[in-house]
Amino acid sequence: MKDVGFVGLGSMGAAMARNLSQAGFNLRVFNRTREKAEQLAAEHGVAVASKPSELGEAGRPVVTMLADDQALEQVVTGPGGLTEGASGIIHISMSTVSPEASRRMAEIHTRRGDRFVSAPVFGRPEAAAARKLWICTSGDLAAKAEVRPIIDALGQGVFDFGDDPGAANIAKLAGNFLIASAIEAMAETLAFGEKNGVERAGLMEMFSSTLFACPIYVNYGRQVVQQNYEKVGFALPLGLKDMQLVQSAAMAGRVPMPFAGIVRDRLLAAMAKGRGKLDWTALALGASEDAGLTPLTANR
Repeated sequence: MKDVGFVGLGSMGAAMARNLSQAGFNLRVFNRTREKAEQLAAEHGVAVASKPSELGEAGRPVVTMLADDQALEQVVTGPGGLTEGASGIIHISMSTVSPEASRRMAEIHTRRGDRFVSAPVFGRPEAAAARKLWICTSGDLAAKAEVRPIIDALGQGVFDFGDDPGAANIAKLAGNFLIASAIEAMAETLAFGEKNGVERAGLMEMFSSTLFACPIYVNYGRQVVQQNYEKVGFALPLGLKDMQLVQSAAMAGRVPMPFAGIVRDRLLAAMAKGRGKLDWTALALGASEDAGLTPLTANR
């Protein structure tokens, strides 16, 4: 299985596509902005499709790495979408989308003789480039086994959540909720320390090297300390989208998640203040502002 289609060449998708090409897969790619696809073709010799339907041949895996439910549905069922191409493909959806979207896509693909695998990822663009993604999977058992070499070429570990196509998306949203909650907790902690005369960097260094010595507190903690929100690894609007998906899934399952509302409102407030081009860690600015602290001017 060396021929692979790939849709979505944003900061994550481009890095993932490069890794697949370097791992020896024959890629044919599509991106709404064709220039990004042409750049990848010039660098790595991949083929460029003019529409997603050109990517599919019977049995060929097609990876999608897209922004949201709407983009996924457009690529699958819109004009020139995957469903207008050859049947029998294996669609590997690596986007952060709602569990309902994955279940709906699985039904659409099954009706036409395709198979569908959910495989959302944890990691920022630098992790994608280094093949250090953590990947959740769910869906058709045989299809997951067939596409495992592709998934292994992109990450450092895979966690499977069964045959429900939406289960991997629940796991992904749960993880993003935990990350956003950690950012908010760090923001409040650092604002508390700073307002009481304790230097932010020293406080975070102690916690991230002792009680909270884990990648989220180390890496995101550094970003919150430095208020380096203009370096975008995960855009703030996407964070807001994910917290809305968390709340929607929680509502559907009748699961109260009050803290999800807090981080959602932090992100929403940041959007209202014109911070949509910043990293989602910019939600931390809200805690500083509430405490009467002045964030760094460059990031306001």
